[in-house]
Amino acid sequence: MTGGGTELDLTLGPIAHGGHTVARHEGRVVFVRHGVPGERVRVRVTEAAPTASFWRADVVAVLDASPDRREHPWAEADALAAAAVGSVPVGGAEFGHIALPRQRELKRDVLAEQLRRLAGLDAADLPALEVEAVPDEDASGLRWRTRVTFDVTADGRAGMHPHRSDVVLPVRTMPLGVPAVDALGLPGVDLTGAARVEVAVPTDRQGAPGGMPLVTVFPAVGPGSGGVDEEALRRIVADLPGAAVCWHDPVTHEIHALRGDPWVTETVGERRYRVTGDGFWQVHRAAPAVLTAAVRDALDPVDGLTVQDLYAGAGLFSGLLAAAGAAVTSVEAARAASADAVRNLADLPEVTVRHGDVARYLTGPGRSGRARSGGGRPGRGRPRG
Repeated sequence: MTGGGTELDLTLGPIAHGGHTVARHEGRVVFVRHGVPGERVRVRVTEAAPTASFWRADVVAVLDASPDRREHPWAEADALAAAAVGSVPVGGAEFGHIALPRQRELKRDVLAEQLRRLAGLDAADLPALEVEAVPDEDASGLRWRTRVTFDVTADGRAGMHPHRSDVVLPVRTMPLGVPAVDALGLPGVDLTGAARVEVAVPTDRQGAPGGMPLVTVFPAVGPGSGGVDEEALRRIVADLPGAAVCWHDPVTHEIHALRGDPWVTETVGERRYRVTGDGFWQVHRAAPAVLTAAVRDALDPVDGLTVQDLYAGAGLFSGLLAAAGAAVTSVEAARAASADAVRNLADLPEVTVRHGDVARYLTGPGRSGRARSGGGRPGRGRPRG
């Protein structure tokens, strides 16, 4: 597809996956970002081709606003404010311009549509779906991310990408992040020499921030770069006194501590999980507790099950299920996350940790090698995904 630029006046239809609404222009589908179903808007076409089955567009002005539209809480992601100055918003807050109750209704609609389209369920098969607030949710729907990735602009500032763009725009705040993210002051740090930085804020049993944040620096290394800029790493550490800092080796993919431990410790129920700087953990502060409770309830009773935990990350679900009596095979392709799982599940002989590609694991012969084998209890119960 090629870029568009044409402006159109459209009436927005239903919500679609990815934060788009569906509109039509002369018989062609147009996926529109930054709108609310039912609105009359002016859009700028961003991707179009004469033979394309659909176009993409962004709202640049609202002609007839929905009562559910609100002022966007994140300036850098505000599409209307960006359009007014000839710019574009960063991605990552697709529903920020919509009142929170309506956001939940739209997310419910997206989920129902995916279940109909992908799972083949019709309305009669679907229970009454409802998107609920998590415990102690911020009234604005913000301050929930414990993991945030910032790319780095050409002049060394923390930034993010606009939707479907390689450009990096500077950001001054991150209102989706828990308060500890903004408290680091990353927008004021000279990040020259880094390609991106990842922030991880550990949480306690209640999902509240519960320890020193960890900043993982990914050095900018490429043709003509001269390798890792160690002076830049020292400068970044000095400018982040409130965080542990580590860096990711782009050649060996190892994590090296610069200050403090190169991992955070997460607590879910009675279990503690170590997650390295480039490891995987749920990004929503409440997700580990909410999701593990949902899995446990859905599988109850757990004792005696044989479970395949695919894309297992640091072992969150594996630990829960094995501690409740299941025999678990934990499969993860990312090396750091798999190594975390080995450590986190070492006290559970019911778990076998396998490092490797999930698809290869599922095809039988030629499965990837075993990172660590627990005692296991083969043959107990039917495999459960």
